[in-house]
Amino acid sequence: MVDNHSLKIENVPVTLRELALTKVRQAIIAGYFKAGDRLVERQLTEQLGVSRSVVREVIRYLEAEGLIETLPKKGPIVAVLNWESAEQIYNIRMLLEQEAARDCAKLANDEDKKRLHTQLLQIAQASREQDDIKRVEASQAFYETLFHVAKHTIAWEIVQRLNSRISRLRALTLASPERQVAGFERMSRIYDAIAGNDPAQAKQAVYDHLTEASQLAKQILSRPE
Repeated sequence: MVDNHSLKIENVPVTLRELALTKVRQAIIAGYFKAGDRLVERQLTEQLGVSRSVVREVIRYLEAEGLIETLPKKGPIVAVLNWESAEQIYNIRMLLEQEAARDCAKLANDEDKKRLHTQLLQIAQASREQDDIKRVEASQAFYETLFHVAKHTIAWEIVQRLNSRISRLRALTLASPERQVAGFERMSRIYDAIAGNDPAQAKQAVYDHLTEASQLAKQILSRPE
């Protein structure tokens, strides 16, 4: 029989594995670990200051997220980005985000708009600081709010499964100076349409934003090595 004491949840907000997972994920998204780089277990244990068992868990988790792949006779490497995969991700985003933005514009109240505006300002601040990780995280928070206000919770679950790869593509395109300005302007238009409760314009703003981002990603990923 399980007693009440054995069910008690200890107050440990973040585990060592979760911290290590976040660090490695951020390092891949930011480009510290580059596409094709080998991830040597011994080196990671030294860099992270954790055990090999924790490193193995992190590698397994990030492999499931699509950030790492394991090759025969070579072991784990940072997954190589290619346009074929990226195009599928952008197509999924286009389908889900246009509908979410449209319904968000229909349903957003003053409190929702205020939250989205705060998150938009956080994106702008991260851009000024040239902090790629904060910029990606702020963008993700903006979209999470957008989907939840739209009541597209199942669609958001699908996006969450792709979020690591989405974040990596987002960081890739935001590394382009012109994209940093244009990308923020595009997201501002999404916000403006939602703030004005204009569903058609919100949907169009998402289309314009993702079309521009996908075209830039295609250019970058199609360049010869």
